Amino acid sequence: MKTTIARIVLATLLSAASTSPFAQSVKLRFAHTVPESDSQHQAALQFAKQVKARTNGDVEIQVFANSQLGNDTTLVTGVRSGTIDIGATGNPFVTGLVPKLNVLDLPYQFEDGPSAYRTLDGPVGRSLLDELGAHRIKGLAFWEIGFRSLGNNKRPINKADDIRGLKIRTTPNPSHIKAFQLLGASPQPMPFAEVFGALESGAVDGQENPPTLMVSAKLYEVQKYVSMTRHAYTALVVLMNKTKFDALKPEYQKILLEEAAAAATFQRKLNADNERSAIAQLRAKGVQVNEQPDVASIRNVVREETRQLYVQKNGDAVLRAMETAR
Repeated sequence: MKTTIARIVLATLLSAASTSPFAQSVKLRFAHTVPESDSQHQAALQFAKQVKARTNGDVEIQVFANSQLGNDTTLVTGVRSGTIDIGATGNPFVTGLVPKLNVLDLPYQFEDGPSAYRTLDGPVGRSLLDELGAHRIKGLAFWEIGFRSLGNNKRPINKADDIRGLKIRTTPNPSHIKAFQLLGASPQPMPFAEVFGALESGAVDGQENPPTLMVSAKLYEVQKYVSMTRHAYTALVVLMNKTKFDALKPEYQKILLEEAAAAATFQRKLNADNERSAIAQLRAKGVQVNEQPDVASIRNVVREETRQLYVQKNGDAVLRAMETAR
């Protein structure tokens, strides 16, 4: 009798071990820094929904928007340490870990969305994401922030000379900073969560982001002019704590990677659909939008010198691979 009871207890314990919460039922926190109305949040919700469905509820992802768990810098730190399971942040905020990633942010590096996607979704993009592994991060996919354009409070921007003297909020990316220095502006790197307040207080004169993000963050309340310079493309890097990713069952790892890629396609379509309406919304809010600035005058100042700076620091292997991928 005692032997039978012991066997039952042992079987129960083994069953419990085989279905431990970490191995079979996992709850993950996904953080990003933009408002819930932005396509990034919609993509995160879609990703969470599909992962839950495909794992029969075993992997549940809770999404935290609008810097609830910290700004871009603390988000990356949190993913590395494991206090945040998954995060989405602009590529410039991870280039401090993997300088090669700066290549994606070079001014006028991509002509349009499809040319960027061919690089990001192919071997070059996967190779760059895999470089994050040395920093306790699993790169799941590249989503997007999009093509950056210039907004400010001082004057309309039509040509390169109009940018001179402006204090512009930038990302911490060296090529972004260098580009605005070449244009005679004063770049002011800061997390996105601080941009609205900096514009409102006059700490900066302008910022550069896609019009969709200008609308979702209500930057039309604190800026007067937007010029569609589309001077740089910014990828959104979806990061996961590597220890937690590696602890998942292989089939769940595969699902996370597949659904992160599917959410990229979902979000890019949202952005493409929303850009025209975002420009209209900016105008409706009283913002003066210049859709045809003299882009060549800006490109001629910044493109080659920022590329040379990248090559000096990182070599040209990634650039050459990107040219081949196109």
